Amino acid sequence: MEKYRDMTIRKKSNLKMIRNLVFFLLLIVLTYMFIFKDQDINELINTIKSVDLFYVFVSILLMFAVYFSESFNIKCILKSLGEKNISIFKALKFTLICFFFSAITPAATGGQPVEIYYMNKEGISSANATMAMMLQLCGVQVSVLLVSIFCVIINPSILSGGLVWLFALGVFLNSIVLVFMFIGIFSKKVTKKLVNFAIKILKLIRVKNLDLKKKKIEEGLAQYNDSAKFIKEHKAEFFKSIIRVFIQVLISHSVPFFVYKAFGLSGYNYIDLLSVQSVLYIMVCSIPLPGSIGVSETVFLKLFGGIFGELVLSSAMLINRFVSFYFFILLSAIVVIVNAIKTRDIKGQIDKDVDEIDR
Repeated sequence: MEKYRDMTIRKKSNLKMIRNLVFFLLLIVLTYMFIFKDQDINELINTIKSVDLFYVFVSILLMFAVYFSESFNIKCILKSLGEKNISIFKALKFTLICFFFSAITPAATGGQPVEIYYMNKEGISSANATMAMMLQLCGVQVSVLLVSIFCVIINPSILSGGLVWLFALGVFLNSIVLVFMFIGIFSKKVTKKLVNFAIKILKLIRVKNLDLKKKKIEEGLAQYNDSAKFIKEHKAEFFKSIIRVFIQVLISHSVPFFVYKAFGLSGYNYIDLLSVQSVLYIMVCSIPLPGSIGVSETVFLKLFGGIFGELVLSSAMLINRFVSFYFFILLSAIVVIVNAIKTRDIKGQIDKDVDEIDR
């Protein structure tokens, strides 16, 4: 009976994973069909061929630095929690696996449970792995908000027309996430009231499996409370973590500048390009589409139009998106496949995690 149940869960999870992949690929196809429907493809290819590959290579190295930075941050947090000192390359493997599953699932919900699972297989406790993920996420939320708001203050002309409302929405949604994270970490009383309120709402709209969802919320809050203890006991490590993530975000936002240089363009400086990218990111990161596909490309064309110019804009968007996203989707997919072959366990518990995510 148990064997039959496991097979059923695995089959259901496989179907959900296939569904996510198909939806992910369909989004890519539809996005680029729409963007390039009026483009001369030969002209596009010729423009891309003309770029300076040195700067494209530098851009790829920058994105590697982003993932190494995230891996190093998680490694340091785990070490401060008393976990064994895992190698940076093992931490990078966890990060890339997380990136892949986050990219192909709506609202990036699939990555962290899988990363925690693989950490657990390496002997890291689930509680400490979860805390490392939460502190990394907290650092990202703080960093992207501060950088984007500062960039708009020093360069308000970025937000022209209706983009100001999209930026305001992005700031609002990310601020809400950050506020709830800090409430969950530092205020048990307020958190309990919010949970009870949420449960009442869920009852009113007759959500299924309410008891299971309540249990998962309470377990999540317990982990937030553990994070509060960590922050109080490891203040220096917490602030170091925030600084490391801040540097990670700045490196990530630097990619469009080097894509700009790859086309031999001039007239805009590093701060200009970083500012626009920081605004773009805050606008699209809360969109619940896999990899923000479609939205990221469209907003790039709008925000960077005056910087790259009409002749190379589409090519610049394609190279920028390839360097910062699609290249690492391919790389992380290879890591997932190799790791699956090596461990002979791509499904099993991962399937159960994915199944719980999609409930």
